Amino acid sequence: MAGKRFENKIAVVTGGAHGIGKAIADGFRAEGAFVHVIDIRQGDWFVGDVGDQETLERFAAGIIEKSGRVDCLINNALPLMKGIDECSWQEFSRALAVGVTAPFYLTKLLMPVFAEGASVINIASSRDRMSQPQTESYTAAKGGIAALTHAMAVSLAGKARVNSISPGWIDTAGSEIGGADALQQPVGRVGKPGDIAETALFLCSDKAGFITGENITVDGGMTRLMIYHGEYGWSFDRIK
Repeated sequence: MAGKRFENKIAVVTGGAHGIGKAIADGFRAEGAFVHVIDIRQGDWFVGDVGDQETLERFAAGIIEKSGRVDCLINNALPLMKGIDECSWQEFSRALAVGVTAPFYLTKLLMPVFAEGASVINIASSRDRMSQPQTESYTAAKGGIAALTHAMAVSLAGKARVNSISPGWIDTAGSEIGGADALQQPVGRVGKPGDIAETALFLCSDKAGFITGENITVDGGMTRLMIYHGEYGWSFDRIK
């Protein structure tokens, strides 16, 4: 019987109490890893705000004291989504703190204890290259983390591989989404948190040992679908 992929490994997941983060944390546990989780929600994990410097420092210190090393770091915590009409300076800065500064700083804090073959995964978004109206804070954060990924991959060469994942539409509520919402995606369905978790596990595994500085889009092909008004049943009606 094959052994578990991450037996006796140490994984760290931010925003790991729900949605994609929980699926990733559960995936690592199922494969034998011990997982450190930080989330702003209350629970039996480290409860704290990744957008706060002192909180990240305490979280990192606890990991180092308890585990002594890190094999896999998953920067997943979700930034605020608010648009240019209503988003304040403070809110925009907060989105960048959670979505860009926190991944940078937590990686910096844990870098001295990265194990041989360590891997960092940043959760970006397909919104790093396409947008809906009034999404500036989130989109800027996701664009920033995608760019930060290849910069860190170069700086951490020899210490850790660094990659990012850009999810598309992922249903985190366990709904049964069908009809046009599903069929507008080339694979014919909306994504699930497990789709992202499996990608993260692969990128952290030895099988991905020659991949670094890369962004993997996991969106059912939606960002590859060209849409023209009047073709193939598509129509566009702008509501002023």
